Amino acid sequence: MKKTIFALLAIAAVMGCISCNSSKTAGNQSEFVSVQNGEFHIGDSVYRFVGANFWYAGILGAEKQGDRKRLAEELDSLQALGIDNLRILVGGDGDRRMASHIEPTLQKKPGVYDQDLLEGLDYLIAELEKRRMKAVLYLNNAWEWSGGYGTYLEWAGAGVAPVPSETSYPEYMAFVSQFPRNEKAKALFADHVRAIVGRTNSVTGKPYSESPAIMSWQIANEPRAFSEESKPYLAEWLKETAALIKSIDRNHLVSTGSEGKHGSEEDIELWADIHSDPNIDYANIHIWPYNWSWVRPDSLEADLENAYRLTDEYLEEHYSILPGKPIVLEEFGFPRDGMEIAIGTPTRARDAYYRHIFELIEKSGKLKGANFWGWGGNAEPRHRTWQPGDPYTGDPAQEDQGLNSVFSTDSTTKAIIRASTARIKAKR
Repeated sequence: MKKTIFALLAIAAVMGCISCNSSKTAGNQSEFVSVQNGEFHIGDSVYRFVGANFWYAGILGAEKQGDRKRLAEELDSLQALGIDNLRILVGGDGDRRMASHIEPTLQKKPGVYDQDLLEGLDYLIAELEKRRMKAVLYLNNAWEWSGGYGTYLEWAGAGVAPVPSETSYPEYMAFVSQFPRNEKAKALFADHVRAIVGRTNSVTGKPYSESPAIMSWQIANEPRAFSEESKPYLAEWLKETAALIKSIDRNHLVSTGSEGKHGSEEDIELWADIHSDPNIDYANIHIWPYNWSWVRPDSLEADLENAYRLTDEYLEEHYSILPGKPIVLEEFGFPRDGMEIAIGTPTRARDAYYRHIFELIEKSGKLKGANFWGWGGNAEPRHRTWQPGDPYTGDPAQEDQGLNSVFSTDSTTKAIIRASTARIKAKR
């Protein structure tokens, strides 16, 4: 019976995507990303991409607390590689009280924003428009490093969120499993959605809804239920939030930020149900071969064949249950050889894995885009654990700094990216 239901959902998804984003209301419509017949389009051209995670770009855009010179250098470097799609955090939430929490944060208290960071986001979007680049902007986070679930629960009076580095991740996850069930926390987040999605850019003078630089509003980074009890509440919340975003902005796509089956309590039918919703325009998956124990730290190269096989199986499992909507591998990371972090250390295993992912975009037809994690650019890690005052790399503060980052000095990785983007763009 479930297979029949999901077959019908898949057909509905296909029919829905034939006319996705058909009601665009403003701006140059040929510059917006749409979904047609299971493919991304910009105007009449199919849009497939190799992109990057550049989560801290909005912070760099701030005039007082950021680094606009570095932002320009990083955007120019990414463009030179042929990258035109960036996945970016809108901003952090709450006051910093743990080593793994980013700073500065955008939303200090419910509805109270740091104006310098808000205008930094405006500046970033304006710079992306100049370069004809696209951004996926995520609005929330299931994890502690930007506040997210835990901060909204604290604001809602649910208690103090555990700090994973001081307690454990199971304890943290048990606490934040309340989020999909906490009406006050979700209402506070809905107010944040209205404030950001409905914002007018102070640099361009245009509503965000009219910016061709935005490919997609994304509800959260890796939204999870974190418990069996919260699974139906997670699905309901994601669908309701997608509808809210569409009610404010009909020009842009909406995505969830899901890891796929792994982020759905290993329930792929939950993932398929959520992504069959008509207000969710495409599907996301994440893949982390080392974090998921597909490769071992002392044998990254030797375990590559296992990583390739499990990657292909993970993609196929998701594609087969939801064939009517594009799937984007919007997060994938692979460590530097020997689990090193320093600039100039080898990346042989990573390069091989990247090549495999990019070939899936070029040849399989089942993957429409991929964003590697993450762009470190001109930064240089000062410590394995991020400390206040250190430059941001691609790895957030709770991760080993530089381990999964692509730096401007990673010539072999960059050559693979440049060659892949050129081949993909030649087919657009």
